[in-house]
Amino acid sequence: MKATNEKLVFNTLIKQYLYFGLPTEGIDDKTDFTIHNIKDIHLELPFKSPVYRPNFFSFVFVKDGRGVYTTDDLHFTTEPGTIYFTNPGHYKSHEWFELNEVYLITLSESFLKENVHPDIFEEFPFLLAETVHPRVLGQATFSEFEDIYLQINKEYQSNSRYRARLIGNLFVVLLLKIKEYFWKDYNPIYEGNRSSQIVKNFKRTLEQHYRDLNNGKVHQVFRLQDYADEQNLHPNYLSNVIKTKTGKPISTWITEKTIAEAKSLLQNSSNSIKEIAFLLGFSEANHFSNYFKKHTSITPVSFRKQHGTIAC
Repeated sequence: MKATNEKLVFNTLIKQYLYFGLPTEGIDDKTDFTIHNIKDIHLELPFKSPVYRPNFFSFVFVKDGRGVYTTDDLHFTTEPGTIYFTNPGHYKSHEWFELNEVYLITLSESFLKENVHPDIFEEFPFLLAETVHPRVLGQATFSEFEDIYLQINKEYQSNSRYRARLIGNLFVVLLLKIKEYFWKDYNPIYEGNRSSQIVKNFKRTLEQHYRDLNNGKVHQVFRLQDYADEQNLHPNYLSNVIKTKTGKPISTWITEKTIAEAKSLLQNSSNSIKEIAFLLGFSEANHFSNYFKKHTSITPVSFRKQHGTIAC
């Protein structure tokens, strides 16, 4: 592993593992979803990672292992029966002392939107929580989660033409179980200090705004000033808070959200490219196509054809 004091940013798990000098065999670099037993990755213990910032969701299921992980300035221990998840934008590090069976799932927002639920954050608002504390479950309860993530792993290893959809549907079950056991009394208003609340409000506004765009309630994409106005903040102050707390400027949040929504619409709707462009606030289909290709290296038409939808 390379020695460094800088805080690293990774868009995919495979890039993270390559940087850490860890084996990547069995990790599919052509999808925004991964699952594996990290015992197969960390062959030498103890292992301690540098501080890094992933731009993907992580779910960890510790059946038999011990370690420590940090998210921003919070430190948590992991022991048998621990389940936790982290969302994009936070500084993280982790250390493992024992590893026998610990499964890690990583996935992008795009995968969630395309294969799990188009309104994923509306049904599962806890995914946007600023900080989620781990839970330690008894053996019987943990086994309920184990059955699901092992089935997900089985589908991940398969060559089924329906692999992504099968994984997506199983992941819905997993999220419902998490919601049932962990967040029955989840209160999205209480998230900690003032800066955390600003980030939370920004994320919720971002989600609601894109739902309004998709539903035709609004036709102009929010800019920085609009998000600042929603919280009665100066735009420079909002920018500083978002960048400091999440590591990403607001422009990046907006871009990633636009692309995630575009992919979801291209795959899950019969709207034409022109209609999708209009729904996302683009005045011209060509502008939308150029924007989409710039950020995905593929045109909307090609993306739609690859995902089995023929309307253009």
